[in-house]
Amino acid sequence: MARGWGRSTGGSYESAWPAYVPVAERRKQASKEAATLRKNGRKVTPVVIEGRKITTTFWGKAWCDNLESYSDYANRLPRGRSYVRSGAIVHLEIGDAKIEAIVRGSSTYTVKLVIKALGRARWDAVIDECSGQVTSLVELLGGKLSRGVMEIVTDRVRGIFPSPREIDLSCSCPDWATMCKHVAAAMYGVGARLDHKPELLFRLRGVDATQLIAKSVGRAATKAARPRPRALADDALADIFGIEMDAAPTRPVAPKAARVRKPPAAKPTSRSRNSFRTR
Repeated sequence: MARGWGRSTGGSYESAWPAYVPVAERRKQASKEAATLRKNGRKVTPVVIEGRKITTTFWGKAWCDNLESYSDYANRLPRGRSYVRSGAIVHLEIGDAKIEAIVRGSSTYTVKLVIKALGRARWDAVIDECSGQVTSLVELLGGKLSRGVMEIVTDRVRGIFPSPREIDLSCSCPDWATMCKHVAAAMYGVGARLDHKPELLFRLRGVDATQLIAKSVGRAATKAARPRPRALADDALADIFGIEMDAAPTRPVAPKAARVRKPPAAKPTSRSRNSFRTR
């Protein structure tokens, strides 16, 4: 149940909800608030939406789709979409297991979301299911891997997105609702931020995206280095046929033919030479 301000007048209750702030005025106030924070030395990173679409890339859309799949958030999400489109998020920062935001509504409110770290067993299961299929961090962060891999990573139960029970929501506004419009705006703002920095999702859940790459590359290297098995090992042949196999067959070498040396010709004797002369 939402909580507002009110006062009793003559036994009746007069509602004193803050007046509606038009979108243009809210955007102007948010810009002014950001300028004031910067002047005071505060680094601010507002969420700026171009056009009607809050997200345009795979990871941003996947985050918002997951957010909208939970009935716990259904009633408050539409106001959050309106706020984030109007530029009401003065500042949004995604850190280790936490999200902090400054949202401008009828006043300036601080939103803090604490996200439970992804369980070791669940993350290991994601790594095992994706093993051998993720070879590039660029493709992973670009959402350009196979449909099967991306479905594993973004699965509502087994993937890396948080469920409502893993998120602790708080806002400085007076709304009693767990998911007020300022919190909803911050949640959509996360989707818009993941459009440009998808690596922040892994930081938010306390896991290292490179572990998906390392296991895939390691498995591929092991497979490439593994020797190809012979059709049938030599020792198996020896067992089957009862013969010993040489290390490698050799071609028989024909013996060289013996070289026959001719005897030297006989020299004529002096007698023979004289006999020719007397004839």
